[in-house]
Amino acid sequence: MSYIEIVKEKFEKLKTKKDIIVLSIESSCDETSIAVVKNGREVLANVVSSQIEIHRRFGGVVPEVASRNHILAISNVYKEALLQAKLTEKDIDAIAITYGAGLMGALLVGVNFAKGLAYSLQLPLIAVSHVHGHISANYISHTELKPPFICLMVSGGHTAILQVEDYNKFTMLGTTVDDAVGEAFDKVARVLGLPYPGGPEIDRLAKQGKPVYKFTVSNSLKNTYNFSFSGIKTEVVNLVHNARQRGKEILNQDIASSFQECVTKELAEKAVRACKNYGFKDLVVAGGVGANSRLKERLALLCNENNLNFYSPSLKYCTDNGAMIGSMAYYMIRDGLGLAPLSLTAKPNVELNKNAF
Repeated sequence: MSYIEIVKEKFEKLKTKKDIIVLSIESSCDETSIAVVKNGREVLANVVSSQIEIHRRFGGVVPEVASRNHILAISNVYKEALLQAKLTEKDIDAIAITYGAGLMGALLVGVNFAKGLAYSLQLPLIAVSHVHGHISANYISHTELKPPFICLMVSGGHTAILQVEDYNKFTMLGTTVDDAVGEAFDKVARVLGLPYPGGPEIDRLAKQGKPVYKFTVSNSLKNTYNFSFSGIKTEVVNLVHNARQRGKEILNQDIASSFQECVTKELAEKAVRACKNYGFKDLVVAGGVGANSRLKERLALLCNENNLNFYSPSLKYCTDNGAMIGSMAYYMIRDGLGLAPLSLTAKPNVELNKNAF
């Protein structure tokens, strides 16, 4: 039998198997992560090799540098994941891989490693969307959570409100028309002279300041679920540059606080409005910006005021990690989705409301 015939047969059997153990690989940006996940909720291992210190000297992620460091790290991360899980390759039922969205070169390292592994072990290869993986991070942190719910997706590359009708059924209600919120955080941090990654630095600095500046977001989108963060980014840049040219003293902590207040207010209010208007009781936040303390505080407060349940992943599952990919892969397998051929390649962009690759 050929590889594809063997894995198709194994894939069909997995749909009804009691326990499914997935080895999952994530390499979409600057973290090389491999996890072992049982039944979509139990993390047996989650190894992350971060490149933050490498890219900090450049003020942001350098794609070629990221790719090279993924190549250096991935084999050792794989071995460590199996050791932590106390399993062997024979215990693995499927290999899951982030095929997009992300940096093309970085994705290709993970995709090619996963394809080689799947072929050598004669195991099904499951292609997973990085975005959907972020949603599934909540299933790991909250074992009681089940669809349907509204998801506020906030990351470096995506900002959207999604209606999650089932584990593999998504409808996008709104998205960003320009910058993703994580991108806006990073650009503002750069203007303020803060180190990479900018999001955590803005969060830290904002706690020391006051929201004395009245920044705004696009008023034209107020009756939609769409977002625009390009304007507020420009406001911050102009304020800082004008002050410096005039020799006027400004406090970075006040700018950080003012920016964060404006952005988190926009995100939280629209997400809660979506829950109420569409009749959902559960609101989930997903993505790296979901780690922002002020955003979580606002969401929790608004949900409490509106009798909604609020869920956010544990801090270690907010940022990129293999465990979230393994969780998503499990639910794809159960629904007969995601089986990929060895011709699978990486995609820098994916559609948020589709599983197709």
